[in-house]
Amino acid sequence: MFFSLILYLKDVIDHRDILLASFFNNGDIFWLMNIYSDASYFALKYLKDTEVNIQNLLIMAGDFNIRNSLWDPLFLHHLSISNDLIIIADSFHLSLLFPTKQVLTRYTDNINDSNSVINLMFLHCDSSVLNNHSIHPEWCLSSNHAPLTITIPISDKCINTCKNTIQKNSIEEEQFVNDTISTIKNLDITNLLDILSLEKAVNDFTKNVDDVWNKNAKLTNITKHSKSWWYNNCSRDLEKYRSLKSLENWKFFHKTVKKYQKDIFQPQNQGNS
Repeated sequence: MFFSLILYLKDVIDHRDILLASFFNNGDIFWLMNIYSDASYFALKYLKDTEVNIQNLLIMAGDFNIRNSLWDPLFLHHLSISNDLIIIADSFHLSLLFPTKQVLTRYTDNINDSNSVINLMFLHCDSSVLNNHSIHPEWCLSSNHAPLTITIPISDKCINTCKNTIQKNSIEEEQFVNDTISTIKNLDITNLLDILSLEKAVNDFTKNVDDVWNKNAKLTNITKHSKSWWYNNCSRDLEKYRSLKSLENWKFFHKTVKKYQKDIFQPQNQGNS
């Protein structure tokens, strides 16, 4: 799984019993909400009376302090506060999720109280991947509440470590340009009578240019020196400094780098001005 960033936000929901977190994946933002609802249901009343604009809320979970026959097999009644909870969940496009194995979530030491199910999880409706969660009474330790867990599948982030490049002012660059010119000259445009023939000509040209690029490009590792202004002379002077470790070589290396940076960026700045 890959979480690029996790944020705990109070500017969206500012309530001591509601924890809202967001994370980013593939350029999209997703939300998780954890709630503690006390015996007076202040957190639920806050959500009911407050307009909260949240898109892509995946999970709403927590200790809701509500028993109901819908999720508690030992409780045969329906409390009206349950309706508020379902309405709130529905407003976020969430639905109640039943665990892979139904067990109790709260265990009491008081003989006058009964064990119950008051820890719940609501998940994004119509999700094909978020469709079950687990209850772990064996993980309670000193707590009287069983933890609820679910696995959220996150797309892997692919980080390229190599790339195909053609060194500027190199023999390969000259050959690539010449081969591309030849490709353009040999492009058959005599029978461009309709959209299909035009698309075929464009696809053929694209493939030929890709082939020319792959023929002349070299596979190189991506490093901090993989810049458009980094020439062979930069590598040469850097290696010279590393071998001799003199201040003069260090200054000469920086002078070389600045020269090529100026050659690259100065024409752009002049064009922008």
